Amino acid sequence: MEKYNILLVEDDTSLGFIIADQLTNQGFKVVLASDGAEGFKLFNEQPFQLCILDVMMPKKDGISLAEDIRSIDKNVPILFLSAKSMTEDKVAGFEAGADDYLTKPFSSDELALRVKALLRRSKNSPSEIDDTLIPIGGYQFDKSNFVLKKEDFQKKLTKKEANILKILCKFENQVVPREVVLNAVWGQDDYFVGRSLDVFITKLRKYFSLDSSVQIENIHGIGFKLTTKIHN
Repeated sequence: MEKYNILLVEDDTSLGFIIADQLTNQGFKVVLASDGAEGFKLFNEQPFQLCILDVMMPKKDGISLAEDIRSIDKNVPILFLSAKSMTEDKVAGFEAGADDYLTKPFSSDELALRVKALLRRSKNSPSEIDDTLIPIGGYQFDKSNFVLKKEDFQKKLTKKEANILKILCKFENQVVPREVVLNAVWGQDDYFVGRSLDVFITKLRKYFSLDSSVQIENIHGIGFKLTTKIHN
């Protein structure tokens, strides 16, 4: 039986390892990040069935991280962990897209019950969450192996190329803001990584040049849009 994949983002290293160990002993696979920027980058790199986010973190706090996650995935369950128990803090968490809120300190049994309840209510399972092959016009994108192919053409993508393309595919025919791609792939959105993104977009356009039905449009001042005219 395939394990549920959980993203745990907690800046307290000791607590993070304790929680990860507890959940691993419950039969879950846990990926641990120590700040919000790293957490969002990891979220884009592999499928998760649940996200557990600390609220107070460096680089990107849990509220901002939840909003970023919701910008690319409306359905994955999000559980907040926080030392704050004020009503307004909980309201802010739920408004950011949280499904549950657990106040520190908490018992391992309570955490396990909350996790299992969220997974029961979720429609995502390890076998359903990730379709490995994505049709893009006349191409097939194997996002697990980072391979883009079409008839006699095959290209092994770099990790960053593949992660950018995964986001564009998820929002096919929709505009994806630049900052969403930058934060998801690089964990930051400054000028220099922005220039790197433009280089990678140019490379992806070149790979798709064999099929005029596939276009990656640059929406000036906003972001990018992957459009296709052929759907398999």
